Amino acid sequence: MALKPWYKVVTPREDLRDGRPLDASEFAVHLDHVRDNRAPADYQEPQRFFDRTFLTKNLIELASTTIRRLSGIKVETSAVFNLTTQFGGGKTHALTLLYHLAKGGPKASGWKGVPSILESAGVKSVPEAAIAIFVGTEFDSLTGRGGKDGTPLRKTPWGEIAFQIGGKDAFALVAKHDQEQTAPSSEVIRSFLPKDKPVLILMDELLNYMGRNRKSGLTGQLYSFVQNLSEEARAQDRVVLAVSLPSMLDEMTPEDESDFDRFQKLLDRLGKAMIMSAETETSEIIRRRLFEWGGLPEDGRKAAQEYGEFVLDNRIQFPNWFPADNAKEAFAASYPFHPTLLSVFERKWQALPRFQQTRGILRLLALWVSNAYQAGFKGAHKDALIVMGTAPLDDPMFRSAAFEQLGGAKLEGAVTTDICGKKDSHAVRLDKEAVDTIKKARLHQKVATSIFFESNGGQSKTEATLPEIRLAVAEPEIEIGNIETVLETLSTTCYFLSSEKNRYRFSLSPNLNKLLADRRASVQPKKIEERLRAEVQKVFAGGGGVERVFFPEKSGQISDRPALTLVVVAPEQSLSDKATRDFIESATKECGTSGRTYKSGLVWAVPDSPDALRDEARKVLAWEDIADESDELRLDETQKKQLGVNVDKAQRDVKESVWRTYKNLMLLGKDNTWKTVDLGLVHSSAAKSIVELVLNRLRQDGDIEDAVSPNFLARNWPPAFKEWSTKAVRDAFFASPQFPRLLNSESLKETIVRGVENGMLAYVGKKSDGSYAPFHWKSTLTIFDVELSEDMYIIQRETAEAYAAGKSSPPPTVQPPQPPTSGTSAIPTAPPQSGAGATSPVVSGGNAGRVTWQGDVPPQKWMNFYTKVLSKFATQTGLKLALKVEIAPDGGVSNQKVDEIKVALRELGLSDDVTLE
Repeated sequence: MALKPWYKVVTPREDLRDGRPLDASEFAVHLDHVRDNRAPADYQEPQRFFDRTFLTKNLIELASTTIRRLSGIKVETSAVFNLTTQFGGGKTHALTLLYHLAKGGPKASGWKGVPSILESAGVKSVPEAAIAIFVGTEFDSLTGRGGKDGTPLRKTPWGEIAFQIGGKDAFALVAKHDQEQTAPSSEVIRSFLPKDKPVLILMDELLNYMGRNRKSGLTGQLYSFVQNLSEEARAQDRVVLAVSLPSMLDEMTPEDESDFDRFQKLLDRLGKAMIMSAETETSEIIRRRLFEWGGLPEDGRKAAQEYGEFVLDNRIQFPNWFPADNAKEAFAASYPFHPTLLSVFERKWQALPRFQQTRGILRLLALWVSNAYQAGFKGAHKDALIVMGTAPLDDPMFRSAAFEQLGGAKLEGAVTTDICGKKDSHAVRLDKEAVDTIKKARLHQKVATSIFFESNGGQSKTEATLPEIRLAVAEPEIEIGNIETVLETLSTTCYFLSSEKNRYRFSLSPNLNKLLADRRASVQPKKIEERLRAEVQKVFAGGGGVERVFFPEKSGQISDRPALTLVVVAPEQSLSDKATRDFIESATKECGTSGRTYKSGLVWAVPDSPDALRDEARKVLAWEDIADESDELRLDETQKKQLGVNVDKAQRDVKESVWRTYKNLMLLGKDNTWKTVDLGLVHSSAAKSIVELVLNRLRQDGDIEDAVSPNFLARNWPPAFKEWSTKAVRDAFFASPQFPRLLNSESLKETIVRGVENGMLAYVGKKSDGSYAPFHWKSTLTIFDVELSEDMYIIQRETAEAYAAGKSSPPPTVQPPQPPTSGTSAIPTAPPQSGAGATSPVVSGGNAGRVTWQGDVPPQKWMNFYTKVLSKFATQTGLKLALKVEIAPDGGVSNQKVDEIKVALRELGLSDDVTLE
């Protein structure tokens, strides 16, 4: 049963469903805005804030320890906290949580999650505290704060903090320090801290403030103030100081690094470092923020079960770092997201200087979920999970958010060219052209997108390995092997994708494919046609046993010889072109200005459409040009190595394309009509050579033979012949479609030798008196004793037996008439007699010296005429026949029938000179 699409199992927040994903700023908490009631409701309203907050293990520890300290408990507590994570890692969110707790006091006990905090703290309620907030990005020491609103003007962090804690009276204690911008001592700090209530001091974005005030000397004073404040907080029972420092700053200057190190060491020495979110808790934070989450639904559990079993069954295909044994739990913990989607940010992107861990992930995924939800319900896709490969990179807003985390939009060209964002983006086009299984799964786009996310994060591992890609893309309904197929296609197509040893990455630099595309456009058509013909000749040159004629333009270029000839048609002359078929028919019938005798000897190799072959020729020429200029192009060693691989592959591909293109054979069939043989999807591994493949197929179909038996000659003996010249025997195999073509006419010598040895045939020569010399019958011959000529003959067993027994004089032969002069026929000259036209010469005494007859014989009685009149004299000498035949049926005689008459006359050893009117 198919899994339900994720958007029918879990429901995104209303704004995401409506296509209004929150802006990045909505995921950034500003403590000053919360204090001034200017923050969004999700952060401003305490109850709503806690509803959407997932209390991670570290967040509970921070909150419970703070509550214990504010409650006056010093055991297992700390007065100073250093909240260290990357940008967007949850520091300000944690400070906001402490703010709401301290401000809400006992009222906070009813908010979601607070009871677990109190239980961890071991107290019954949250103590209400005096709160001071200092945000370095908000406070300006030049203009200060207040002075025009009835409050005193404050120009330093200590002046602002004192005022927030105790108002004007507290500020008065540090007014001079504020005016002279000198940090107060611990004693002065102690004086403005209230004695009757707990105090919570929250300081955020200190590095920003220090960077802006370094020239004024306030940076050093701030360091002294934080040091003194930390020492005093540690000495007090109910004072907590929480400071957040980012682990890195984008484009951090040496001065920034120095200040950061100083503060980090100070806070680590005097306080406790806290990391706000562990990797395993990120998914729960995201689910709370993006979905109306009430726990994992049953259909989500089924999806996790099926995916988990799939990964476990195919664990050898996936990376070792993924917990295959606990795959079900991993999928359940991240549903509706695929685990790799969330983990890629932790595995790869967290090392990016600009990456805001929690905030950045939330912003990207909010856009992602909104886009996917809209697309899903429009019927575009039915993905069971939100996987890395479905990232909506075709959406400009999403691309912009992704590029912001990556540090700039330099990858815009790579994404829109190779993945999506344009109609002709490579992955989009490849999916449209792919087989249904790949097209339906959008595999090219999913694989390319997964590579983009896996290879563009982090500084130490900017690549996507094959196992990582498989894990990100494969699912129970997808054949894993298709992923390798897609990777190969992408690698040979994309312009910004590089690959080496099953490692892939998208980069800013165009790859060899881009060089290829540019170079292909400059290859001249003439060079392509020359290369095409050269490659075809190279492929057809291999193998033996048959003569070859390449690319004839006129029939006279194909000799009329009694030999099997493979005629290779030019690449541009495709089988579907009528002009090609017309040329093949005319060149088979004619040789120059004469009729062709040996029509059956021709086998035509005819290409399909030459477009694919032409494209491969263009590609190999382009790769070879790039290789010739590799030094000028300044290719690195990896590119040079890949270039060599590409050149070799292109040379193999053009060869294979010749095999695939020349898949059609044309030859005369036994019924003297055209026969077309489709060799199918052939490739170079099908035979040692394409010629061998052709010959094997023709053998299989019975169109050619390596040899024939003596019995074959006996069965197909021309009835008019007593002696059959060995030359005429050979010619019949290449002139008559009734006979199979002989691969090698010399094999007839072996046939004759065997026929002589077993007595089926005799091999003879003829003397002028009609006797046979030599006469070989039932004797041993070698093929070197046999000639294929007009002067040597074979005779059948009966004739040989009669001659050998001496039962008659040397057997007469039916002599073919001498060819008449052009346009006439040989006719006997005896005068006709009366009656039926028969001639009855007077015979005086003894025997008649000569008998002649002239008259019309009905066609139906021709065989009777031969049997009753001529057969009596057929074994004697002196019988001569001169025959005139007139064929004039209604509708005339077709050219095909005329050709057949000529072939039959030549097979009988007679002149084929017929008169056409």
